[in-house]
Amino acid sequence: MALLAQMRRALSSARVVYLFEFFKLMIFLCPGARHNYHAMTVESESKRQKTDSEWFPPSVTHMESPFSYSTSTFHSEIPKTVLTNRNEPVYLGVDEAGRGPVMGPMVYGISYCLESYSKELKKFGFADSKTLKEDKRQQLFEIIEEHDHELNDNVGWATCTMTAKDISSGMLQSSHGKGAYNLNEQAHDTTIQLIKQVLAKGVNLKYIYVDTVGPPASYQVKLQKEFPNCSITVAKKADSIYPIVSTASVVAKVTRDFNLKYYLQNLEYLQGQSIGSGYPSDPNTSRWLNGNVDKAFGWNFGLIRFSWQTAKDSLVKHGAHEVIYEEDCIKQDSGYVEIDSFFCENPQTDKLKNDFYGKAVSL
Repeated sequence: MALLAQMRRALSSARVVYLFEFFKLMIFLCPGARHNYHAMTVESESKRQKTDSEWFPPSVTHMESPFSYSTSTFHSEIPKTVLTNRNEPVYLGVDEAGRGPVMGPMVYGISYCLESYSKELKKFGFADSKTLKEDKRQQLFEIIEEHDHELNDNVGWATCTMTAKDISSGMLQSSHGKGAYNLNEQAHDTTIQLIKQVLAKGVNLKYIYVDTVGPPASYQVKLQKEFPNCSITVAKKADSIYPIVSTASVVAKVTRDFNLKYYLQNLEYLQGQSIGSGYPSDPNTSRWLNGNVDKAFGWNFGLIRFSWQTAKDSLVKHGAHEVIYEEDCIKQDSGYVEIDSFFCENPQTDKLKNDFYGKAVSL
């Protein structure tokens, strides 16, 4: 009875972590569970390739291992005019798509062209992404990829598709280890890496324009330190001001839209279902999210951001199993106890503990 009372006190004082953290354990410690999810997929090489009847951007079709749900990066070829005019300064724009959704990736897109060509982008309709309809964005991306089109000769681009799994894994890192890797930090690091990769290709990058949802001033200072030889401009709604950012916005948004479409076509349990845009405010997304909660695993860990409050609330609402992690049971004055104290009277000398886990030593 004394042991039972001790366990109850520890459980009541410990921070109980709901299933929205359980996916971490599944990813790293339960390959069998991961295999079961992958077994549900119906990947087909023919479906991953561009066909005459249905276009997909190469940033989606060239994912190396789509069902590992790992962040992926894709770079277009350097455009001909940039290659043949190495000394002419280059403009580069940065924008994102999918910061707010509970389902699917956040995609960072960049586009770049010669300074002398940057003003030509307006004539094709690159503008504030919110004013462009979905079919118009797709059309613009398609012509960038047409080898005999003017845009293909002048505009280079790249994307980094940050998966829901990787976003949540970073945000849910234990405070007893590295600590949370918040979304802004992830976004900044992704932007910096994309720009560095373009510079590594020998592109004469001189002007960088970035759309941001956070404080522009501090972000601009950070980027200026990273790229001292470039002129940096960070602004809110930059896609409505600078055509090169509008181009990056199109690349990012179309990549995200087709990423969701790809999984909708290739994951068996999603086929024939309406998952919506992935935003919590979308009725189809909300309906699917709340109607498909598995009490043990939640949802497919690669598509849902378990770190989002929307996902956490849905898990609690639908009775997902609670999970307590040993690292969260830290002995403190508040009454937390070490988890092994549930099973042995003397945790410091217990033979099972010491033989199984090893004895602590100091050097």
